[in-house]
Amino acid sequence: MKTIILLMAFATITSCQKTSETAFTQQFELPKTLKEISGFIYDNNNKTLFCLEDSGNDNTIIVIDSAAKIQKEITITNATNVDWEDITKDKSNNLYIGDFGNNDNNRRDLCIYKINAADLTNTNCNSSQKTTFNYPEQTDFPAKKKSKLFDVEGFFELDNHFYLITKNRNKNFDGRALIYKIPNQAGEQTAVLIGEINTGTNFENGAITSAAISTDGKKVVLLTHSKVILFTDFATKPFFEGTRTDISLNHVSQKESVCFKDEQTLFIADEQDKKTGGMVYVLNLF
Repeated sequence: MKTIILLMAFATITSCQKTSETAFTQQFELPKTLKEISGFIYDNNNKTLFCLEDSGNDNTIIVIDSAAKIQKEITITNATNVDWEDITKDKSNNLYIGDFGNNDNNRRDLCIYKINAADLTNTNCNSSQKTTFNYPEQTDFPAKKKSKLFDVEGFFELDNHFYLITKNRNKNFDGRALIYKIPNQAGEQTAVLIGEINTGTNFENGAITSAAISTDGKKVVLLTHSKVILFTDFATKPFFEGTRTDISLNHVSQKESVCFKDEQTLFIADEQDKKTGGMVYVLNLF
C-alpha cells in the first residue's frame, strides 16, 4: 500500500490528493492497547475521541487526544460491558453506550447506558440512565439461521429517540438491515421496526458495523468493512428514505467505528488484526 500522510492533529486537516488505492485522505495509528475498538465519537470542544471496546474488555471509555495518545479512561461503575458496540451523543453532548452486540442472536439483556456530559471530566462515574429493550419480531432465542437479524453494531440519537441499524448474520447473507426506533427513556422499551434497507450482496460489503449522524442532523452514515452508506436530503422523512450514496473505500479491513469530525469529514477506525488495522482513517465526504 502507498504511504498515506500521518495525521498528527484532529483540529487541523490539511487537504491532500487521495491515493489511487484508498478513498482516505489521511490516517493515524491508534494506541497499541486499544486493539478492539468498536465505537467512537468526536468531542469538538476538546479535540478528543471517546472510544469503546467490545465484549471481553473493561467497562471503560478511553479518551485519546490529537496525537492519538490516551489521556484518561473513564470507568462506568454501574455498567457491565457485555458487548459494547457503538457510542453516540445527543445535542447536549451526553454520551450513550450501546450494549447490544448480539452475534448469536440470543441475548435478552440488550441495553443503552447514558453518561451525562458533566461527568466526562471524571475518571469514575455512574450511568445516569439505563434503557433496556426488546425486538417484538424476535420470537426465537437464538434466532433461526435464516432470521439472524437482531445483532446491532450501529446507532445514533435524534430528537430524543435512538435509531438502531441491525447487522445481518443470516447463514446466507441477503443484505437485509432492519431499522429500529426506541425512545430515549429509562426502563424497558419496545423497539419499533420502522424500515428495512438492502446494504449489499455479501457480508464484507454489506454488514453494518457502525453508524453516525452529523451535528446538524442532516446526514447519516452507515459503515461496513469496505464502504460508507451516506443518507442526505431526508428532512422530515425517515433518514433511509432520503438520497442514498454508497461510497467505496477501496480498502477492506475490520472497520468497526465511524463518527463525524465535522459536517463534511468522517473518522473511521478498524480493529487490530495481527499486523494490519488499528488505524483511524479520515474520509472527506464532499
